[in-house]
Amino acid sequence: MSTPDILAVLSGGVVGLVLALIGGGGSILATPALLYVVGVANPHMAIGTSALAVSLNAFANLITHARRGNVKWRCAGVFAGSGVVGAAIGAAIGKMTDAQVLLPLFALLMIVVGFAMLRPRKDEGDSEVRLSRENAPRLVLYGLGAGALSGFFGIGGGFLIVPGLIAASGMTMLQAIGSSLFSVGAFGAATAASYAFDGLVDWRIAGLFIGGGIIGGVIGAGFAGRLAKRKGALQRVFAGVVFAVAAYMLYRTLLA
Repeated sequence: MSTPDILAVLSGGVVGLVLALIGGGGSILATPALLYVVGVANPHMAIGTSALAVSLNAFANLITHARRGNVKWRCAGVFAGSGVVGAAIGAAIGKMTDAQVLLPLFALLMIVVGFAMLRPRKDEGDSEVRLSRENAPRLVLYGLGAGALSGFFGIGGGFLIVPGLIAASGMTMLQAIGSSLFSVGAFGAATAASYAFDGLVDWRIAGLFIGGGIIGGVIGAGFAGRLAKRKGALQRVFAGVVFAVAAYMLYRTLLA
């Protein structure tokens, strides 16, 4: 294996771990990793490749969380179904947008979401939440919005989906992380299909990335269960990852 191949596997492992640990951060790590670590030159190619890799890694990690009882399937299904529509629209607009505009906007959005996740909650959430006439419209609305932003920025969107699921349904953080992986996979697949149609996916790099991500995901799911027992720990980890990557992306954008 060449050095870029090894770096792709290692980067995929880190992304898979983060996806399983906090349900988000996969694409916000994957796209910069492909650009700055693996060495993919074309930002749109990096976005398309990361969308595919994160989508398949998310579905693999979803199985692990489902076995632990962390997935609210009906809420996740409604959110994902409406989000796929939004992702298709967002991806079409994103491909027409200058990549040098996309990246700093992406970083600024991450910072906003990070601060939102640090806001203290009145409780730890309702672990018995079910799909209902009250929360279904909110799940559809939040799903459309998160999907559109995911497609526009070429990301799985977990860092948007987790807070969206919590705001729409009131489920616990751990359940939102597990349930978000269904939407991350669906959004990423819709975005990747759009980019692949235009030849903007590096299939070989994506395969190596996915292989590393599956291994990292198994490790991350175990850590998520432990952190969930400590009040606010998952939220702080989530926000910390988002802030760190946003700062790095802004730094690289300013250098360019």
